[in-house]
Amino acid sequence: MQMFYTVRAGDTISKIAQRWSIPVDSLIAANYLISPYTIFIGQQLSMPPGVDRYRVQPGDTIFRIAQYYRVPQSLIIAANNLQPPYTIQPGQLLTISRGVPYYVVQPGDNLYQIARRFNVVTGGNVNYELIRQVNNLSSTTINPGMRLVIPYAPPGEDGLIAYVSNRSGAYDLWLYNPIDGSNRQVTFGLGESYSIPYWSPDSSRIAFVGKNGVLYSVNLTNNTYAAIDQFAQPEGVFLNWAPDSQRLVYSNGNEIIIYNVATHQVQRINQPNARDVQWFRRGQELFFEAQDEAGFSQLYRIRTDGTGLQQITQNAGGPFNFVRLSSDGRYVLYTSPGASISIIYSIELATGRVFEVEGGPLAKNYNPTWSPNSATIAYSATAFENEGYFSQIRTTGRQGENDRIWAISNCFLTPVTWSPDGSKIAYLSGCDELEDASEIWMVDLDDPVPIQLGTDGNITALAWSRTSIFPGTATYTSTDYRVQFQYPASWQKVTDERERYEGVDGFFQVGAIAYDGLLEDVCHNEAFHLLLPYGSQPQIVSTEIQGQPACFIYPSEDQPAEMNNQSALIVQYPTPITINDNSYNFLILWADVGHINQISATVRLL
Repeated sequence: MQMFYTVRAGDTISKIAQRWSIPVDSLIAANYLISPYTIFIGQQLSMPPGVDRYRVQPGDTIFRIAQYYRVPQSLIIAANNLQPPYTIQPGQLLTISRGVPYYVVQPGDNLYQIARRFNVVTGGNVNYELIRQVNNLSSTTINPGMRLVIPYAPPGEDGLIAYVSNRSGAYDLWLYNPIDGSNRQVTFGLGESYSIPYWSPDSSRIAFVGKNGVLYSVNLTNNTYAAIDQFAQPEGVFLNWAPDSQRLVYSNGNEIIIYNVATHQVQRINQPNARDVQWFRRGQELFFEAQDEAGFSQLYRIRTDGTGLQQITQNAGGPFNFVRLSSDGRYVLYTSPGASISIIYSIELATGRVFEVEGGPLAKNYNPTWSPNSATIAYSATAFENEGYFSQIRTTGRQGENDRIWAISNCFLTPVTWSPDGSKIAYLSGCDELEDASEIWMVDLDDPVPIQLGTDGNITALAWSRTSIFPGTATYTSTDYRVQFQYPASWQKVTDERERYEGVDGFFQVGAIAYDGLLEDVCHNEAFHLLLPYGSQPQIVSTEIQGQPACFIYPSEDQPAEMNNQSALIVQYPTPITINDNSYNFLILWADVGHINQISATVRLL
């Protein structure tokens, strides 16, 4: 749920953000504020996560702390379970709530406006129905003074997020679907707290090291598992897929091992102390780190047949840890010298130039990860040591430029992972002191609102799939109708005369409407057609697709059975399209009511 702070006299956006160390851009985006970002006394602001701990200083009182944060004393008392006379001691660590977990409805509010203002949006669609469901409202009617819980909506983004959690009682591999917020357990009894998921480039497989140090490959297309190898020291094992998604490379003992998951052939290259073995993008050479004869970390390349070993660096300094090659093969990043002090560096392989990343204030920078286009590095930086350790979610350019803070996690450190298109970063939060995380969050770099993706249990690792294709789904693309979306892969096209696909559990059909009028009229005419295809009392719900006005049409209970639960989505094109010399202003997508929301969350106008 979202937290809400009530604006007081003298407040500004920057002052409020500063108190909880929230990035100003995140606070602005979280409330859909428009420049010059004016706020008014009594206004409720949705507050992204920040540094919500305070170390008591000599002379502090609950009253004095509440005055500084401009929150009621009762919030601090309740958040820390304090008992009368509410005595606090120097050095005590207090939780300072960012506000209350509800929004108070104001005159003129409606659910659509509230959902849009507070980013309850799925796939570009304002998801006000989610607010209604979470608050158990019998209708969309709301009244001033009502207290509404405002949830975070599934973002409707591409790809799947694999994560390791003990939410079922034991650590296993799970998948989170950003389209509908669903979670699916992938393995049963095979995972461990140290397991890390590694996606194949085509997103059809995940490799991980699980129980008893066994290396597994999971084929998501048919839900089969293969045990490949076993490690004596399984923690921290790094795995890397070849560009063909068939070969997996890793080091074990004194060998580099290439395993083909399709043919089960194994190739071994003798290379003592090799670590972080990775593929160059052509799939013909390998990259790795190893110590030279003098004991210094060096970077090497070698052909996949074990020939042509070449030393890349001439390092005489600290060790290279967490070495990661950019996908374009031009840069490599690493951390050094260790865990207590961890600085991120990048090397331009063509010139050997080394660049240092500014990093966080405590020089504790972890889990650097390349963006899909190799232009940006995301990482977490431990900060606010006196408040009990938090992490800044940061990005920087590949030469250390444009370092920026995007969000705050309350974990000592967290892995970070990029969305397939490189516009979002997912990370972990929900830590209690130095315990494991319990939440997955996402921040969109184009609209930096931290969104909780929501889960439970302890979570130790996460990774976003490498492509936008969901296992079990296919992509429909029409250059005529200028649209693309995903649908169940089992559905088949049933006629060449129209764009209709059907399966045992549903269907979709695509068309266009030439009406030269308002969207409201088009939606009404479709919903209340003389033949009553949606029943006598269909529901029309306004929404947006990629910023374009749109509407859903949901059937009533008396819809004719032969319509197979048909519902519809109508979207106004940015500019009219032409098909066979005819001009059309609206896209219409028919689908069964059980799939219309899921499909519409992936709709992209071309």
